[in-house]
Amino acid sequence: MSAFGRPDVGPPRAILWDWDNTLVDGWLAIAAGLNAAFAAHGLPKWTLEEVKARVRRSLRESFPELFGAAWEDAREVFYAAVRAHHLRVLQPMPGAIEAVLAVAAAAIPQGVISNKQGPLLRAEAAHLGWDGHFRILLGAGDAAADKPDPAPFHLALPALGEVAGPAVWYIGDTGLDMQAARAAGCTAVLFGDAAHDGGVANAAPDLAFADGNALAAWLRRTPAT
Repeated sequence: MSAFGRPDVGPPRAILWDWDNTLVDGWLAIAAGLNAAFAAHGLPKWTLEEVKARVRRSLRESFPELFGAAWEDAREVFYAAVRAHHLRVLQPMPGAIEAVLAVAAAAIPQGVISNKQGPLLRAEAAHLGWDGHFRILLGAGDAAADKPDPAPFHLALPALGEVAGPAVWYIGDTGLDMQAARAAGCTAVLFGDAAHDGGVANAAPDLAFADGNALAAWLRRTPAT
């Protein structure tokens, strides 16, 4: 059973996933990239906990604020460090593959919308052997704007054979993900307790699950539409 949410939320006809901290744990690589960029520009480093608490928006939105006119140089340093680390440290989140397989078993089309750079996202999905489960994998820079803007959803939904509506779920781990879902006209579904983002009530999802195993169990006992 979901831990939080509206009782009227029905089963999905399509699912779009966030990536980092929803399906995978790639924080070590993100932290390495950020701290390499900070060091190159004489800025203090962030702890892993600070990275988890502060990283929400895509690089093209956040780096101009962090680095000012030098943001493009910082971007190159960041991506070089991430590329050097990300596949080596990448780990699935608890229950993630169980959830992805449960969605596939229910014949529900699924895809990913992430604020991770598109090529990095697709490399990680291929590295895990998960790319075949997703009809589309969209990352930062693949659409005209990044989430929470609805532009990536406009690209993703035709690949899933759906239009925006309550039967399309967007599953993520932050309040920004819930904001993105609603901006696109989809159901906002939270994974985890959002402790890094003010808690479940602050994220205000339509539905919440502790992890992928909880979602998989819910799907197995909930009739499809």
